[in-house]
Amino acid sequence: MAREYRPEEIEEKWQRVWEEREVFRAVEDPQKSKYYVLEMFPYPSGRIHMGHVRNYTIGDVIARYKKMRGFNVLHPMGWDAFGLPAENAALKHGVHPADWTYDNIAYMRRQLRRLGFSYDWAREFATCDHEYYRHEQLFFIQMLERGLAYRKKTLVNWCPSCHTVLANEQVEGGACWRCGTEVTQQEMEGWFFRITAYAEELLQGLEKLRGKWPEKVLTMQRNWIGKSEGAEIDFEIEGLPEKLTVFTTRPDTLYGVTFISLSPEHPLAERLAEQAGKLAEFKAFRERCRRARREIEEGLAEKEGFFLEAYARHPLTGERVPLYAANFVLMEYGTGAVMAVPAHDQRDFEFAKKYGLPIRVVIRPPEGDLDPETMEEAYEAPGIMVNSGPFTGLPSERGKRAVVEYLEKEGLGRAKVTYRLRDWGVSRQRYWGCPIPVVYCERCGVVPEKPENLPVKLPLNAQLDEAGRSPLPKLESFVKTTCPRCGGPARRETDTFDTFVESSWYFARFACPEAREPLDREKVHYWLPVDQYIGGIEHAILHLLYARFFTRVLRDLGYLELDEPFERLLTQGMVIKETYRCPRHGWVYPEEVSPEGTCLKEGCGERVQVGRPEKMSKSKCNVVDPDEMIRRYGADTVRLFMLFAAPPERDLEWSDHGIEGAHRFLKRLYQLVMERAEALRGVSPYSGDGKELSPKLRALRRKTHQTIRKVTQDLEERLHFNTAIAAVMELVNALEDTLKEVPEGAPGALSVFKETLRTIVLLLSPMTPHLAEELWQALGEKGLVAEASWPIWDEEAAREEEITIVVQVNGKVRDNLHLPAGVSEEEVRTAALSSERVKRHLEGRHIRKVIYVPGKLINFVVG
Repeated sequence: MAREYRPEEIEEKWQRVWEEREVFRAVEDPQKSKYYVLEMFPYPSGRIHMGHVRNYTIGDVIARYKKMRGFNVLHPMGWDAFGLPAENAALKHGVHPADWTYDNIAYMRRQLRRLGFSYDWAREFATCDHEYYRHEQLFFIQMLERGLAYRKKTLVNWCPSCHTVLANEQVEGGACWRCGTEVTQQEMEGWFFRITAYAEELLQGLEKLRGKWPEKVLTMQRNWIGKSEGAEIDFEIEGLPEKLTVFTTRPDTLYGVTFISLSPEHPLAERLAEQAGKLAEFKAFRERCRRARREIEEGLAEKEGFFLEAYARHPLTGERVPLYAANFVLMEYGTGAVMAVPAHDQRDFEFAKKYGLPIRVVIRPPEGDLDPETMEEAYEAPGIMVNSGPFTGLPSERGKRAVVEYLEKEGLGRAKVTYRLRDWGVSRQRYWGCPIPVVYCERCGVVPEKPENLPVKLPLNAQLDEAGRSPLPKLESFVKTTCPRCGGPARRETDTFDTFVESSWYFARFACPEAREPLDREKVHYWLPVDQYIGGIEHAILHLLYARFFTRVLRDLGYLELDEPFERLLTQGMVIKETYRCPRHGWVYPEEVSPEGTCLKEGCGERVQVGRPEKMSKSKCNVVDPDEMIRRYGADTVRLFMLFAAPPERDLEWSDHGIEGAHRFLKRLYQLVMERAEALRGVSPYSGDGKELSPKLRALRRKTHQTIRKVTQDLEERLHFNTAIAAVMELVNALEDTLKEVPEGAPGALSVFKETLRTIVLLLSPMTPHLAEELWQALGEKGLVAEASWPIWDEEAAREEEITIVVQVNGKVRDNLHLPAGVSEEEVRTAALSSERVKRHLEGRHIRKVIYVPGKLINFVVG
């Protein structure tokens, strides 16, 4: 074996061995406990970046560790290959999305293999493979039969840059989640999944995930689902036979209604405007509201209304209530109509002030009254009901129930629960996606494709529009077809599925990727749920919520037997790096900055501004190429640095000095083992009770077993890889110190050294697997370290022979006592009172209280 650490040779060698021996092949075994580790799979739209490396390294450590603990581990990898990211990248480079996607998959696969991840590559698939998406099309047909998929015309979010509809969850701050273009509102036909049918179940399911998922993710989903409990109240409309139903969470304020606000999209609003002869003005108002949707949703737009010249009748008082279309009322929330109580709702208060509408107080604070003439803002807190007929005097919280009970008794309203969650719009007007398997027949209407005709394949001969518009509507060979029901002429749906449909069930397909049917029930029952899922918090609402919904759908379709897809979730932080900006050239790369801090680009010489660390991006020139780092330092160094630099849930700031330090440590460890490999190869690890060993060898054994305990707890309980690695580094230091002081010929020395080095290799093997295999072989151990058992600490060997007790007087440290382990409180007190340093601070003072923390501290409180 080479005396010099050559990572590239070592890593390629062991990767070949793992592949040839199929070390990470996962096979169902009912006799073994399974453990399913999964990282969110990547879009193959380019090379992997350092964020990928961090995510996948974390997953690989968990997978390898669990395998060593005796679990039957499933750790798969695949490609989220459909959708806008791949299509946009392909358009930019002037190639077909299929060519772009599969070329990138091949390149990225090589990169991942070079990092030594323990994937079962036999389970690999891409979601653009028709053998994958044909099952998805079958799910859609079955959802259609159950009413969980449907088509409707509605106002949708439209991205003019991407030329496609977006789901509500894909609009961030009024802009497209992918390109940042401001989203507009358009009325279109489209396909929807009825996720609202599972709103309550999705909400309740979050409670089962408490303590297993980050609380921030649970809160984000809880707020997005947005459960509201209140009442629906019916108002009669003058001159019309139907009633207007409003939803309110404050039925206790019903007597304070002075007008009603309708969404400009409410169908009744246009009818009333036409009845009043104001249709043109109303449509202009509605269009202004649509254009300002972003500002309205963010609460930035000024309140604006349109009087519909119509009135409703208050259900309890009979009073005439004017009807307004208001820009702040959204059709998709509640019923699209809101009873306005200006005294107790700030939006209504501002609207009433602007349009000179009455303000009527019906809830007063517990400590006093309110004057509507002098109020400067709405009073929205609970209080006592006033001016509310028979309910006057009731506390408002009790009044809510009392009013609803009365409305139900009189047939004027009903208790109602609503949700902010809207149905998931899955139609996309783009090419690179899974075709929606329905046809339109003049005789039969909308007809699903027959299951035996699936998949409806995406035609790969389509010529893409440079602007990104889908070519499918103009591709006659795809559009023209026959009706599956009557055999007559029909046209295919040309919308494709939202890319999040593919990622909503891929984790289940990994359990049985070779199955002819969508899911092999026996295999998915064995492997699911995913025990540890890893990915970015940016997917908290989109992917994670959709996957939870889809799991329940597949359960109800009979494919799965579980409610939640992911048992535990880790949201890793970003990889960040400082930025450099030149006044002339803008963002510049670190190598374009001189040691003196000036720009080297084109001989510029301008002083460069160093910015705060930000997420790595090519646009800001602060990326680090994983290939270059692997070439320079080796995969194990890159892995070690990514794990050591920060806890997994925190952002990791890239440091050239840090990766250099990680490389030096591995070189040092390599030399440490290789210099002693010959002497240790035939030696058995120490297994005695340690009584015959010298104090220094006993101390090394104690440190060894304490390190096993520390690393095991860090990996098992907290996933704190950084502190686990730090503990191993401390053990290496302790070994080196002992080697300097204890000769190899000392009784038991070689066997203790062997035990320690063997332990170091085992503990580091999930983090630096290639180096671990090389050192394992050098030490003469049998088999592969990847298939070895995790070390178990000996509690007796780990026990401290001596402990340090801090002695305080009135909270100030006065001495440190070194006492035998297991010493009693009385013995500690006696020793502390005998200390000359302590006696000086107790002299002439009365001990009022003694605080003792076993094994750590004793504090004398004196007066």
